[in-house]
Amino acid sequence: MIEIVILAMVAAFLGLRLYSVLGQRAEQEEEPPRARFEAPKDTVERKPEEQRVSAAAAPQVAAPQPVITGIAPAVEMGVREIAAADRSFDILGFLEGSKGAYAMVLEAFWEGDRETLRELCDDDVYEGFDGAIAAREESGEVLDNKLIRIEDALIHSADLNGRMARVAVRFVADIATVTRDKNGNVIGGSLDDAVESRDIWTFSRDLGAAGPDWILDETDEG
Repeated sequence: MIEIVILAMVAAFLGLRLYSVLGQRAEQEEEPPRARFEAPKDTVERKPEEQRVSAAAAPQVAAPQPVITGIAPAVEMGVREIAAADRSFDILGFLEGSKGAYAMVLEAFWEGDRETLRELCDDDVYEGFDGAIAAREESGEVLDNKLIRIEDALIHSADLNGRMARVAVRFVADIATVTRDKNGNVIGGSLDDAVESRDIWTFSRDLGAAGPDWILDETDEG
């Protein structure tokens, strides 16, 4: 069921630019996660002229952030610095969006979908994925993995360096892994046994850039 949902999301959005959800409000989390991550939009549509006036007149006050529990004070300070620099930043919406991004990046990697990975990742991360996909293609192996569930997603670190914001999220997920040879025979793993995966993925965004996009710029085992 989860695989069908993920594949449906990928099919639905690859025809368009894969926009973000990391900046959206937590109350919008029932919407399907998208590839890229964008700041929340106003609930009332405005004309371009009204938007420009509103943006110019609005005071640069950070959006109220919820009390964050279970993280170090330094991490919370980083979150609040980002929120102060970007009024649209919402930590709960960011976390929900990061889960969608995690699922889409994994699915794209397993499927060998370089186009989606290029949209979601910076150059270094993309090159790592591309190299692994190329090695897999050369050996004739195919991954038939499934993301069963994301058990947890927590802020691991957050910092603002100038106008560059970076937020690392620690994911704990259950993944069923299967590797098949070029003839479709299973040569490793099993879909019946999910393996717990722990990863720390860091997302970054230039707050001074015109676009609202966050990208994946680092992956580590957690």
